[in-house]
Amino acid sequence: MARGDQPLLSQRASSEISNDRDLAEEDALLTGERINRTDNSQRWKSWREIGLFVWALLATSVVIILAVLYQKQHQSAEHGGSNPSRKRNLIFMVSDGMGPTSLSLTRSFNQFQNGLPWSDQLVIDQHLIGQSRTRSTSSLITDSAAGATAFSCGLKSYNGAISVLPNHDPCGTVLEAAKKAGYMTGLVVTTRITDATPACFAAHVNMRGEEDRIAEQLVGDYPLGRVVDLMLGGGRCHFLSNTTQGSCRNDGKDIVAMAKEEGFSYVDDRKGFNGLKSGAAVNLPLLGLFAETDIPYEVDRRNEDNIYPSLDEMARTALRALSDATKNSDKGFFLMIEGSRIDHAGHQNDPVAQVHEVLAYDKAFSSVLEFLEKDPVEGVMVSTSDHETGGLAAARQLHSTYPEYVWYPGPLANASKSSERLAVEYHQYLSGNPSDTTSYVQNAVAEGLGIHDASDAEISALVETPDLAAILFADMISRRSQTGWSTHGHSAADVNIYTSSRSAAAPLIGNHENTEVGEFLRNYLDVDVEAITKELKEKGVLFDTLGADGKSVSWMGRLPEVGERLDGQDHMGHYAGDFKKHKRCDICGV
Repeated sequence: MARGDQPLLSQRASSEISNDRDLAEEDALLTGERINRTDNSQRWKSWREIGLFVWALLATSVVIILAVLYQKQHQSAEHGGSNPSRKRNLIFMVSDGMGPTSLSLTRSFNQFQNGLPWSDQLVIDQHLIGQSRTRSTSSLITDSAAGATAFSCGLKSYNGAISVLPNHDPCGTVLEAAKKAGYMTGLVVTTRITDATPACFAAHVNMRGEEDRIAEQLVGDYPLGRVVDLMLGGGRCHFLSNTTQGSCRNDGKDIVAMAKEEGFSYVDDRKGFNGLKSGAAVNLPLLGLFAETDIPYEVDRRNEDNIYPSLDEMARTALRALSDATKNSDKGFFLMIEGSRIDHAGHQNDPVAQVHEVLAYDKAFSSVLEFLEKDPVEGVMVSTSDHETGGLAAARQLHSTYPEYVWYPGPLANASKSSERLAVEYHQYLSGNPSDTTSYVQNAVAEGLGIHDASDAEISALVETPDLAAILFADMISRRSQTGWSTHGHSAADVNIYTSSRSAAAPLIGNHENTEVGEFLRNYLDVDVEAITKELKEKGVLFDTLGADGKSVSWMGRLPEVGERLDGQDHMGHYAGDFKKHKRCDICGV
């Protein structure tokens, strides 16, 4: 019989080992004693079962650990970053009045002026993560006060409110809470330091126009005492007694002297700024006021670099000073940097001033990124706008016929001065003994704006209505570049949100209310803003005063009257060069 045809049982092994095993099993059955099996297959089966159990146990443990880590990371992201207990720095940048079209306008201008390819971007373009909705409680179009209150307090309020709610209660700010928690704090702006955006982080008034009161609070004369360690910007006139040349205060209080009593070191000119050595020689607290009102537009300031520091220079100085001051601290710093005058360019509908202000902001933005990249301390920068100004469009229909699809950056590159500066110089000329106003205007248009084809109607309008000079100059350059504007005020457009770290600022990805930006700021620093609100309410009554009529006056100033405009806008007067903002022109020398 062939091997394959053998009975199945005959195929069992019949070795000596198998015989021994069989005999052992028979003995065990007869005696009732257990035998010690040495079967390799049985032993492998046991080890395999043990291995599978251990593997399952390890896998389950890994899954549990990953789930816990994910939950912690998710909770951390909701609070703006990783472990809030770690030392960290937060830099909040505000591009006041800069809407999405401001970037389109400036990007195309920069490409044209520097011969760059159409694909070239601004630095800020590369850090876009979302947009912010901007309405206030009193209007679909916010002002800077309500917009900045949303950032500082994380709450909505009415136009004109400086960190005050619609019921006129104060709301604690992220800067105040950061200072209370042990962080160092700073404000850097190119407008008056008493203007709405910086004021909202360290002051509380019912109406933004009370800049004299804001100046007092910024140096510590309010319920919380001094909360700002560094202030750099303009607005010197609100800190000087009205008996002093260059003052715009309504009273004789010397706020600079008050600041020095609070321990502030004080600088007020380019020489003093240079002495700070880019932040290496700063003694905190520091108050630096480098202009009587606002620092000039960048297109004009760059020709007066020996007088005024730039936004970028002030930002880098503040970063170095605050970084050095917190080197041995377990807390970092909070710094607000505002590109303030993008807004003013929008109010004046001046595209020349606009593009240079945005470029100056982009430069400061780059410096902040560089600082964060090199600094060993964990940190993040978030940038957004409080609103859009001007209803800017990179297009303009000049005639009733169907328009060409064109926008021309060339005319902006030909201009060497802002419309504001041209208007100021024009008013100075008129204040003398003008002999030939028409010739002066023609030369100003040609030299300042690079316009050599001005019409007789345009020149006549400037000669006949000098009070509108800033607007008329701006319109001439806007028409030739075909830049469109829908308003001299703000618009309700959504504004962009940018960051240095998409992961750290993950809660701001997408479209958000502006109050969510404020929530992120407090969560990232892990500070208690509500406790500050409670303290302000409890201590505030101690700072109320008696008015001339014997009635109590709140430390936050008087309440607005019914129908009173609160947003404090006066750009058509002040920025046209007639200095209506100055309450004491006899003292100011204007």
